[in-house]
Amino acid sequence: SEFDDKKIIESISNLQNQNLFTLKKSEIKEKLSRHKIIEDFYIFKNYPSNLIVKVEKTKFLAVTQKNGSKYYIGSNGNLIKVKNDLAQLPFIFGDINIIEFLKLKNLIDVSSFNFNEIKNLYYFKSKRWDIETKNGLLVKLPQNNLSKSFEILSYIINDENLNDIYNIDLRQNNQIILNG
Repeated sequence: SEFDDKKIIESISNLQNQNLFTLKKSEIKEKLSRHKIIEDFYIFKNYPSNLIVKVEKTKFLAVTQKNGSKYYIGSNGNLIKVKNDLAQLPFIFGDINIIEFLKLKNLIDVSSFNFNEIKNLYYFKSKRWDIETKNGLLVKLPQNNLSKSFEILSYIINDENLNDIYNIDLRQNNQIILNG
């Protein structure tokens, strides 16, 4: 990729002339783990003279802004500075907690709600989320019971009688507020 290929190769290039028998995998792991773009890697010593290293790049899930700079949020939980806007990813507003975002992403993935339809996410210090879809629907999620909220949300979105809704508030227990 245009991100860190050269940096990754340079970080392990000094291992090129070392004896494969004395080379420690932990040393390679340490060098590779420093790169935020790497999701996973595989190291295999093919004796007598080959070292095979396979690297998997993290998937970019969303974009956020910190200290005036844009960052991709990787599926590995790392922030990677944006060099070029490569994809149309959801933008996250607020002082994001990446762990909370990954939890939300997992809940969305197991629900019938499509993550690709999200335009913006709004994170609040109370660990609550609002979701704005690409077609202008704003969904206000509660702090708790998010999986049940996504079931309700899917039901509302799929109901043909509720096509004109532009705001769904699921924050209150046993109450749904629809504006349209």
